Amino acid sequence: MQRIRLRYTKRGRLRFTSHRDFQRAFERALRRAEVPMAYSAGFTPHPKVSYANAAPTGTGSEAEYLEIALTEHRDPAMLKDLLDESLPTGLDITDVVEARTSGLADRLQASVWELRLDGVTVEDAAHAAETFLAAEAVEVQRRTKNGMRTFDARAAVAALEASRPHADRPVDGPCAILRLVVRHVTPAVRPDDVLSGLRAVADLAPPVPVAVTRLAQGPFDEESGTVTDPLAPDREAVTAAPADRSGAAGSPVAAAQAPEGSA
Repeated sequence: MQRIRLRYTKRGRLRFTSHRDFQRAFERALRRAEVPMAYSAGFTPHPKVSYANAAPTGTGSEAEYLEIALTEHRDPAMLKDLLDESLPTGLDITDVVEARTSGLADRLQASVWELRLDGVTVEDAAHAAETFLAAEAVEVQRRTKNGMRTFDARAAVAALEASRPHADRPVDGPCAILRLVVRHVTPAVRPDDVLSGLRAVADLAPPVPVAVTRLAQGPFDEESGTVTDPLAPDREAVTAAPADRSGAAGSPVAAAQAPEGSA
């Protein structure tokens, strides 16, 4: 069995697709591309697809991840092209690697988010960010299936800074961009929770809905405060492995025969 890891996007209007909508679209793409999927056992077999930390409905993303299991070996680059052609524009496959290591979900330790605040000046956004970061705790409330829940949104935030929109994205009127780095903790702190906290501590209330996009997610380097590529260990393992596919250690054949997680 070959394991493949993919990075995909949710852009434009496709940001409003739910996770279940994406699952259906992706499984149709697998059938169109004639990908030799492995299936689960039981009365209702389904393709072996593992989704990792999907973004909330309504938010865009440049960094969503999933893993699939195949019954036959496929070239990752060719698989990327076939799947990308079979998905609607906006749900784009941007990276595909063969899984040579274990624990993809465990590597997704933090996310980088961009929050576009139309109608808010950069000065007001910067003041609100400074006030938020200066607070020891910022309690917010979110409605869950078990009712209202109160939790601290400040502890999970590793960085929060304001800037102007890029020059290639002209705007009419005031506009600020907040760049947010959030650790993946329990309970999960989402961008809308941080916006609720900014409203609570600094009275920041954008007059129009905030456009939210995830720019990256992956391992978090505490020293530098950066989020790194979660697929890098797999790429490095492939580079380090011998090119021979006769079954020698490190080859795709040997990796497929080895127990899962032993790579």
